[in-house]
Amino acid sequence: MKRYYAAVPKGLEYLLVDELNALGASEVREGQAVVHFEAELETAYRICLWSRLASRVVRVLGQVQAKTAEQMYDGVKGLYWPAVFSSQSAFVVDFHGGNREIRNSQFGALKVKDAIVDAFVEESGQRPSVDKQRPDIRIDCALRADTLLVGINLSGAAMHQRGYRLDTGRAPLRENLAAAVLIRSGWTQHTDLPLIDPFCGSGTLLIEAALIASDTAPLLQRKRWGFDAWAGHQAELWQSILTEAQVRSRRGLERCKTRFIGRDINRRVLALAKDNAFQAGVDHLIQFEGGDATEMPAPPAMAGFLVCNPPYGERLGQLPSLLHLYAGMGQQLKAQWANWRVSMLCSEPMLLSALRLKADKQYKLYNGAMEVILANYQIGEGGSGRVFGEDFANRLRKNLKGLAKWVKADDIQCYRVYDADLPDYNVAVDRYQDWVVVQEYAAPKSVAPQKAQQRLIDVLLHLPQVMEVDPEKIVLKTRQQQKGSAQYQRMGEQGNQLKVREYGATFLVNLTDYLDTGLFLDHRLARRYLQEHAQGADFLNLFAYTGTASVHAALGGAKSTTTVDMSKTYLRWAEDNFSVNRLRGKEHRFLRADCLAWLESCEHQYDLIFIDPPTFSNSKKMEQSFDVQRDHLWLMTQLKRLLRPGGTILFSNNKRHFKLDLDGMAELGLEASNISDKTRSPDFARNKHIHNAWLVRHV
Repeated sequence: MKRYYAAVPKGLEYLLVDELNALGASEVREGQAVVHFEAELETAYRICLWSRLASRVVRVLGQVQAKTAEQMYDGVKGLYWPAVFSSQSAFVVDFHGGNREIRNSQFGALKVKDAIVDAFVEESGQRPSVDKQRPDIRIDCALRADTLLVGINLSGAAMHQRGYRLDTGRAPLRENLAAAVLIRSGWTQHTDLPLIDPFCGSGTLLIEAALIASDTAPLLQRKRWGFDAWAGHQAELWQSILTEAQVRSRRGLERCKTRFIGRDINRRVLALAKDNAFQAGVDHLIQFEGGDATEMPAPPAMAGFLVCNPPYGERLGQLPSLLHLYAGMGQQLKAQWANWRVSMLCSEPMLLSALRLKADKQYKLYNGAMEVILANYQIGEGGSGRVFGEDFANRLRKNLKGLAKWVKADDIQCYRVYDADLPDYNVAVDRYQDWVVVQEYAAPKSVAPQKAQQRLIDVLLHLPQVMEVDPEKIVLKTRQQQKGSAQYQRMGEQGNQLKVREYGATFLVNLTDYLDTGLFLDHRLARRYLQEHAQGADFLNLFAYTGTASVHAALGGAKSTTTVDMSKTYLRWAEDNFSVNRLRGKEHRFLRADCLAWLESCEHQYDLIFIDPPTFSNSKKMEQSFDVQRDHLWLMTQLKRLLRPGGTILFSNNKRHFKLDLDGMAELGLEASNISDKTRSPDFARNKHIHNAWLVRHV
């Protein structure tokens, strides 16, 4: 018996233990992403040929101490390498793991390579070559703590590479993961039952299943092995094992009566699946067809297994459209697939929830580095006809009807349709032309996360029909209370930029790349006020964001505009907003600065000032943080100095229950009138706390 280990994707260790025991290995024990075992050479050959789960099979040559790089070098060099391979063979070192002294796998591989080369040179004077692309020998090293396992990779190239896949779809499923899915689904215990994949892609699940059902070794087509140039290779023993596998496969392919059906809506990928199945020698066992998975009927008079890897996306913005796919699939399963067993692989629990099916069992697996869930379902007789989220849909319809006249009269292209009107549906819904942005608020602690998620699914499933919008044009964002610079959080880079109109102004909005879109909808009437009162004024916009208020002032005839913000990104955006409105000239200035510090140093005066400060901020130039409630009198002191006699400050903030210190304002010689109600347009009429707005003038 010799020592071996088999690498395996994380999450499949226990399955590989069972497989290795079935193939005749001894002393089998699992580790993290690896299974150790002992075996005779014949068993090791069988494992290389027959393992459907392992990534590589390594025969241990030695175990050396590796507390330091030099200690590791000496230990590796001390192994007798001419007994492993010839100096005429090219080799490569694969190094995994690390410790405190050896942190870089490339460095570790280099030290091992040097030790092996030096050992050959000292023994025979001959130096073996290194070939990273097509080596004859792969030396595998696994470093854990201060111990290095050194072995020879008998399988060679990664074992999930069966050799039949000529090409893949956009999201290929690794073959050993596909085999694990089939095992976990329970189908491998019932290989005579039909297997259907309605999202078959390049056919990997079905091909792996056909290989299992026909008793075909998964690596039967491999022509090049890691043991070919190994000094311990026994060619006759290997040939006998290979011949036996070929006979078993030939007989199995002739006898297999299992029905396999694959469907995919993408014709190009379907053609790849057919080519891959042909290459694997199982094309006569699999029926491929084109079509929508949500419209696929169950084969008549039979029940079996439906196993699939449907699309699950990688970005939050893809969820709304995919939810409709999963919801449609769930309805189809309940309506037409009674008594079938269903297994779905997905990385997003929210999508699985949209199926409205109760899973019998769920497994955590990994598709490469991505964590995925395999959920198993038993479809019962008759599906539920209940419509979920109808109360939300009814409220949405009511709101749309109530806003319709105003939207048409004012030619509004962007407006809020719903803002947590019902406690159970804690979201905001905004329309931007033919797009919809959904902002999910943090759920109260009293609401279970799973229940909050299900309600969000209800929202996203009703929106397309009620608002007559394409699911592909629904953008989902998660919004929680923000402080300081968190408003500048970048969410991705998809570039969904639109031009929208508002009271004669045109603005650029970006619906996907940032937490906010570039346009605060609740300030719509405040911006219109600025436009109506800016004629001939020197205008100042502080905490300017994307400069929309400055655009309105310029369009209203302001003599000059000064736009100040700390973000380079948003100042550039502000300049773009000026450009799309054909506003150019030196009279329009854009200043990147900490607004609170800039206020203290500014020596200019202005006729009209708009300021919408954050509720809380850490200003580098102030001795303490800025709090709008605590520090608004300090703010007004600075603004008064910049305000010309007869000028006006429009002061806004969004702190709930904000109270303006009227006595303090009077002492400063300022008069303030609350215009909050006048700056809330119909789409924000229900939210009395969306913002506070005050007009401030000299007494």
